[in-house]
Amino acid sequence: MANEILNIYSTGSGKMQGIPSINSDTTENEFCKKMYNSGRDDIICTECYSMTMLKTFRKNARPKFKKVGEVLSTTILPTEILPKAPNVINRLHSHGELINTTHLHNFFNIVEREPNKVFSLWTKRKDFVYKVLKERDKPKNLILIYSNPAINCIIETPPKHFDKVFNNVTFDSEIVNCRGKCIDCLKCYTITDKTKSIVEVKK
Repeated sequence: MANEILNIYSTGSGKMQGIPSINSDTTENEFCKKMYNSGRDDIICTECYSMTMLKTFRKNARPKFKKVGEVLSTTILPTEILPKAPNVINRLHSHGELINTTHLHNFFNIVEREPNKVFSLWTKRKDFVYKVLKERDKPKNLILIYSNPAINCIIETPPKHFDKVFNNVTFDSEIVNCRGKCIDCLKCYTITDKTKSIVEVKK
């Protein structure tokens, strides 16, 4: 088991260049498939970049992402075999979504193991977050970001337990504060940053 999970981090590219992440397979996630196939043009999931990429030019990444998701969602792993993050700032899910509460418990344990590093987690699964945070505290070095599924419906105040909310819009304006590469901005990766609402023009 230890050898299987040592290589769970992936190297970031494009917008995510310079920021490693732990990913799971979007195409195998039941929640993601339901949202992607909802047929609603007001939901960002129907235009999911990850679903498209993993079915086409990034499909070679799917076996690893699937395995990582399986390992992290099956059982809560012993702390001593959890991998150490390769960077000072790290992302939990640039591809994929939480599979269950076990997945989130393992993420929390990964984060708590390295209190001097920062981890940011994007998720739409408020239900999992609420359930896990009834059992334990959110790690102080974790930035929890609610991924708003609704397009052009900006949420300015994050839901309970979340530090920020990420919004998608179809128009450019002065409210857009997410542009370019994450490594050049770091609003979502800085514990002391006070920005609550992140707004990006959808790709």
